[in-house]
Amino acid sequence: DHERAYHLYLQAAKQNHPAACYRVAVCNEIGAGTKKDQMRAFTFFRKAASLGDTAAMYKLGTILLKGLSGQQPNAREAVQWLKRAAEQADEENPHALYLLATQHERPDNEAMVIHDVTYAIELYTRAGQLGHVPSQLKLGVCYEQGLLGCPVDPRKSIAWYSKAAEKGDPEAELSLSGWYLTGAEGILKQSDSEAYLWARKAANRAWPRAEYAVGYYAEVGIGVQQDMELAKRWYMRAAAQGNKRAMARLTELKRLGNKRSAAARPTRQQAGDENCVIM
Repeated sequence: DHERAYHLYLQAAKQNHPAACYRVAVCNEIGAGTKKDQMRAFTFFRKAASLGDTAAMYKLGTILLKGLSGQQPNAREAVQWLKRAAEQADEENPHALYLLATQHERPDNEAMVIHDVTYAIELYTRAGQLGHVPSQLKLGVCYEQGLLGCPVDPRKSIAWYSKAAEKGDPEAELSLSGWYLTGAEGILKQSDSEAYLWARKAANRAWPRAEYAVGYYAEVGIGVQQDMELAKRWYMRAAAQGNKRAMARLTELKRLGNKRSAAARPTRQQAGDENCVIM
């Protein structure tokens, strides 16, 4: 009973209960148990944040940073709330660490924070350790490609991708596929079958890049028997979601009259590149 729940939250909020204030704000934001009212939602997010609710601090920071809920953007105040939320971050509320990291990563200074990629990585790491999947994925990419001042470190890249993949992130699953495709000496044994299985996991979540990758694996015969019909089915799935490479591959196969192509296996450097023929 949403209306009953809202009424109880409101009673508790009047007694300055931080979590209840946050719940009242969310109810007003989405129209649960009461009518949608963005201004009232904002008022209660601010009240909950002022009372020390971590989720409310993050929400308030996001609203002020992006100018949502009819508010004027206020980057300076937004960052103050995000910093407070980041200080209190836990497994339920790691999001402020990530958002703050994205601001420190930016070379421009619109968000009133210093451009500091080392600190950004520190924040991503803290969030990743708390189980924040986008941060884990970001760290996997940074240690794979040597971004944001990180060294190229296959062990760390694979470890972070694995954490995100455990939680079912398709991008991380496809990235692990790339690592298995080439292997990492002394760290990860090369395995075509594992490469195919991880790509297939991601493709089964309707991730277009993974659908394309599975099509390519089937076309070339990587981890699965070479099968042009299977390849085309996966290319068509990816193309239906707007994947340009899949569209181009289908056009090329039609031109070749569905003959088996001489498509090549990518190297480690190519597999780690965002423009990889597979990934």
